[in-house]
This record gives sequence, structure tokens and C-alpha cells, in this order.
Amino acid sequence: MGTQHSFEMLHPRAVAVVVDPIQSVKGKVVIDAFRLINPQMVMLGKEPRQTTSNIGYLEKPSITALVHGLNRSYYKLGINYRKNELEQKMLLNLHKAKWSEGLLTKDYEKHTKENEKTLEKMVRLTEEYNNWIQDEMKKTRKEMAVSTVGKINPANHLNIHIEETLSNNIQQTLSTMLDSLLFQVAQNKYLLSCTFVYSKKK
Repeated sequence: MGTQHSFEMLHPRAVAVVVDPIQSVKGKVVIDAFRLINPQMVMLGKEPRQTTSNIGYLEKPSITALVHGLNRSYYKLGINYRKNELEQKMLLNLHKAKWSEGLLTKDYEKHTKENEKTLEKMVRLTEEYNNWIQDEMKKTRKEMAVSTVGKINPANHLNIHIEETLSNNIQQTLSTMLDSLLFQVAQNKYLLSCTFVYSKKK
């Protein structure tokens, strides 16, 4: 509110627009607009708010907002936002993975540690899946359905880890092979250029 006070001193019609980064989630932005209430005008009995029609934009204030000084230190303004089709496409492409990212090699030590952790998880899931199959053989279908409520299915998680490990290792191998091939090509070109310069000097 201190920042808004200095802005209103510079321009009497300044409006503060605040976006809450914590409550905002993907697809829904929590946004508010407000102006400060001049205590001198309240003491003189004048209406401090500068408003136009706000029919259809009024919302019931939350207890948190009232505690922080809503309708006492500041008043809220109706605000809304919209995006056209091109803006939506631009925002969807903002954090989209580029094709060149598939050619990057990961740090080998990190990649090895990730593989070790995944294999440890897979060993644990295999044991759980073995117990799951043994329980299926002993119990009826109804008993099995009741006993597995709220538990993770080890078979599904095992398949996910297998697919992730295979794709990550294939990508790492291909990118390493491509890097070594490009290095050899660059090295050969450098050697040819050195030979050409040496022959010209002779």
C-alpha cells in the first residue's frame, strides 16, 4: 500500500493491479485492482471512492481482505481479463520443449545416479508386484478389490519406470553417438585445413 500511496501522489487516478503468484494456477489467474482510501476525506464526511457502474462485478469480500484493511484503508475495483486465440497459442508455446533439446546430452554422473535410483525403485516394485500376484492367487476377486483400495498398483508404476528408463537411455546413447560423430567430422576438417595451409607454405 505504501507503493500505491506514492503512485497516487504522482497521479491522482493511479490504480494498483496485483497478481497473486501463490493462489494463481495454470489456467486461472487471481488478479485484483484497488485504490487507497484517503482518511482526510473520510474525516470530512466525503465519499473517497472514485467509481463508475460496478453492477455485476461486486464480490463478497473475504475475511483475510477485511483484516488487511479492505473498505478501511483501500477499496476494491472490478477487474477482468481476456485472451484472444493468438495470445493463447503464444502462452501454450512458452515452455514447450524445442526439437534441439533431444540432441543435448545429460551430465553422465547425474544420468548414472538417476538410473541407479530408478533401478532401486524397480526392484522394490518387482517385490511388491510378486506379493500382489501371490495375494491374487490366495484371495477371491472381491477380497482382492477390497484389500487393494488406496494402494498403488505396482505393475503400472513398474511399466512407467521401464518406459522412462528406456527412453532416457536411448536418448542419451543417440546424442552421445551424434556428438562423437560431429567431433570426428570437425577434427577431420581441421586436419585437412592444417594440411592445406602447410602445403601452401611449402
